[in-house]
Amino acid sequence: MTYPDWRIRGPEISTCNCNWGCPCQFNSLPTHGDCRAGVAMRIDEGFYGDVRLDKLLWSALFAWPGAIHDGNGEVLIILDERADDDQQTALLSILSGESSQPGATVFSVFASTLTKVHEPVRAPILFEVDDAKWSGHFSVPGYIDANASPIANPVTGETHRARVVLPEGFEYREAEFVSSHTHAEGLIPLDWSAGHGHIAMLDMTPAGPAN
Repeated sequence: MTYPDWRIRGPEISTCNCNWGCPCQFNSLPTHGDCRAGVAMRIDEGFYGDVRLDKLLWSALFAWPGAIHDGNGEVLIILDERADDDQQTALLSILSGESSQPGATVFSVFASTLTKVHEPVRAPILFEVDDAKWSGHFSVPGYIDANASPIANPVTGETHRARVVLPEGFEYREAEFVSSHTHAEGLIPLDWSAGHGHIAMLDMTPAGPAN
């Protein structure tokens, strides 16, 4: 099967309700039995065929009643309100996983576990990342507000840095693990104050991460 030619590159902030480190990253079961997540990305450089995707943002809210691989999940995709119709169609094709090789990207893997896909929405998305401090924030009014900050040593309060390399990862090859504070209301409620988070530079193609 031939897949569309596309590529998106830029920083991603991912937050979830698991403890720091997120057992899912190591093929283990979620901390609290279920998995809930809020994710956002800024596409610094991107294209889908002839459609340019530079500087666009997207976000997604996920929920699974158990481990991700057990399925029955749901998702709400939020697209940058600045995206025109062609860009919106391109982003949805990528984020839905339909334009990825099976199992090659996080979009394809997650899509295979979902039973409910809410109607996508277009909205203003705020996204900020501080590469030097490994912190960030993203929000969509009326949908989600998420913050990522370095993990703090519980005794000294000093920053505890943790970087993970997954040579065969389908989302990223390397990420900085952080702490997250996320709140969302509406179709997919999210609420935690010291959950897992990671910040990574994604470079995704139909065949998976480019590097």
